[in-house]
Amino acid sequence: MARKSGSYSRSQNRPAADAGQMLIDERRQHILSLIQSHGRVVVGELSRSLGISQITIRKDLEFLQAKGLIQRTHGGALRLQSGALFDPSIQEKQKQHAQEKHRIAQAAAEMVEEGECVMLDSGTTTTAVAQELKRFAHLTVITNAVNILLELSSTDFELILIGGSLRKNSFSLVGPLAEDVLEEMHADILFLGVDGFDPEIGVTTPNFLESRVNRAMVKAARRVVAVCDSTKFGRRSLSRIVPPSAIQCVITDKGLPRSAEEALRAQNIELVLV
Repeated sequence: MARKSGSYSRSQNRPAADAGQMLIDERRQHILSLIQSHGRVVVGELSRSLGISQITIRKDLEFLQAKGLIQRTHGGALRLQSGALFDPSIQEKQKQHAQEKHRIAQAAAEMVEEGECVMLDSGTTTTAVAQELKRFAHLTVITNAVNILLELSSTDFELILIGGSLRKNSFSLVGPLAEDVLEEMHADILFLGVDGFDPEIGVTTPNFLESRVNRAMVKAARRVVAVCDSTKFGRRSLSRIVPPSAIQCVITDKGLPRSAEEALRAQNIELVLV
């Protein structure tokens, strides 16, 4: 289908595999990305471009609406202008809560011992952690974030960048290759940046593929530390990474709501407020 103004082609923002073979989560993430990029989608156009039935497309849109991520309309769907549910770029995130992220990063670095293996997922808070790790002489750092690799390239650290497909929005590598590599890895500590943290549901992210890689990182780490500013609490993004029970420690700022603090402590999660 020729691309028109405000429309979308079959190949844009989607995996190279045939649409009929796309996983349900991947297809829904693709549809969500189209809505975020164009502001709207039409059921008929999606059906033709993806080669699947309009009934299936409607079910996908209903699922995304139930998650609070889109607004269904007659014949299609519209983008929600909601900061808690939108997937902002890493450049946009860098402008938010810089002082809090700096304090969180300093506290995170205090948990690291010389010679350890540290794993960092993508994000601006984990990038701040990487900057603080430069105080060490000898570390092994595993990451899926291209910008973090570049941040640490001037050090004498052993740096391991896992493979995968590049998510330009976050400079992260995701996909089956990344997940397979992580099955062979082990780290002393993982610093996990998150988009949402609900003490009942767990940690979440807007991107399905990112959540799968993050989940593999959690499995590969001896200790898991969530690093996020207090505005992330109470948010629920589209895809859950892990439940709260998989997190041993949370580092956040003192703006954390009292209800969230009590819920975390009730689950015996170590809490560091900076």
